[in-house]
Amino acid sequence: MSEAFLIALRTIADTLLIEEPTEMQPYLVDWRKRHEGSALAVALPGSTKAVSEIVKLCADYCVPIYPQGGNTSVCGGSVPDMRGNGIVVNLRRMNRILSVNPQDNSLVVEAGCVLANVQEAARATNRLFPMSLGAEGSCQIGGNIATNAGGTAVVRYGNMRDLVLGIEAVLADGTIWNGLRTLRKNNSGYDLKNLFIGSEGTIGIVTAAALKLFPQPRHTVTALVAVASIEDAAQLATDVQNQFPGTVSAVELISESEFALVVTHIQGTANPLSNRAPWYVLVELAGAEAEDVMSDRFMSALEASVNTGAVADATIATSERQRQQLWHIRHHVTEANVKGGMGLTHDIAVPPAKIPVFVRRAEAALASAFSQAVPVVVGHLGDGNLHYIAMFSHADWSATVDKSGCASAVGRLLYDIAFDLGGTFSAEHGIGSIHLREMARYKLAVEVELMKRVKSLFDPAGIMNPGRVLPDSNIG
Repeated sequence: MSEAFLIALRTIADTLLIEEPTEMQPYLVDWRKRHEGSALAVALPGSTKAVSEIVKLCADYCVPIYPQGGNTSVCGGSVPDMRGNGIVVNLRRMNRILSVNPQDNSLVVEAGCVLANVQEAARATNRLFPMSLGAEGSCQIGGNIATNAGGTAVVRYGNMRDLVLGIEAVLADGTIWNGLRTLRKNNSGYDLKNLFIGSEGTIGIVTAAALKLFPQPRHTVTALVAVASIEDAAQLATDVQNQFPGTVSAVELISESEFALVVTHIQGTANPLSNRAPWYVLVELAGAEAEDVMSDRFMSALEASVNTGAVADATIATSERQRQQLWHIRHHVTEANVKGGMGLTHDIAVPPAKIPVFVRRAEAALASAFSQAVPVVVGHLGDGNLHYIAMFSHADWSATVDKSGCASAVGRLLYDIAFDLGGTFSAEHGIGSIHLREMARYKLAVEVELMKRVKSLFDPAGIMNPGRVLPDSNIG
């Protein structure tokens, strides 16, 4: 059957097909080299019509489909499993900007557009597409939608769900649904696009999107502040949002351990501060007020904390080059962690006010159970999302006999703390294949059952990204 399927697949127009194992390899392993799979072929369609024909053929032959964007997932959601009986459908050829309407504050793009290119297309019309994250030079809009990506600007602009006005998607039977509306208000029944946002390709393939734009801020102030404790960092985030309402674009948390990894492993990174501290907060303000006025107000706001010792040092970027240097530290944390050791990353979220409690409890629990692991933390103070990393040296990790058991135990330890504080085990990275056990453990049974019904309705044959998001009955 697979040969007949491949013969038919080769006839679909506007599609590049990769079948040679060596050429397929980059599409079968994630960028961190932690998840690897196998496939019959990799299809690279050039149009929504081609995607539709591919999916219809797969439905006819009951061949699993693994949708793929920039392959920047950290949850094992963007590569196939090892069965080798399905195909990867990668949308990188569908990378066109279809329209930009600054008067309407909207932009329509194909799903294979790289995020950085979408940002640039908006900027060219004096508009802002605010989604920003470390992988923005390679991640694609379709993947951002499929995982409901977050990033550094969520505190002001929200997650991807808040930035999507409409989508076009190919359903599991090959039907094309064109919902590329740019309306801000549309109260005509169920909001179907939201089913696809965060679904990780399990109910269909997003092929295009209408996105929300904003006027470009006139002025921006970016500062890096060194603080004495996690409590001081949380208080700073609260104070900044209170004193600069409506202008805070980012409040990012970086631990000293993370800061040191970036300075050590990322070429061209320098410490812009004279004094080191246990924690750093990267703050960005954007608005109509003049930069020097905002800068002066910001430094004045820090004075009391400097006098008490809560703030050890601070610097404000005085040029775009310096601003980019500060963001360079934040945006290269993942690359630095890969080079620095084996980092077990946990994408937790708790109510922002409970961040210090989580950090203190997690640090104590990790020290007690896994003393060789160093806590490495980076996250979004404004929305309560922390990437809490248990960092093992390469030598310690190599000596670990039961690596899977160790990773599972560390995860459960941290997720139990987050759950106890009213939080979650997945804030912005998605579920993929690695969090199925957590879905079974922490999600309410009724929620999982409702999601399974949605999956069954849209994909009754179960061919869309199987083994992702939804746990089966054997996982507990």
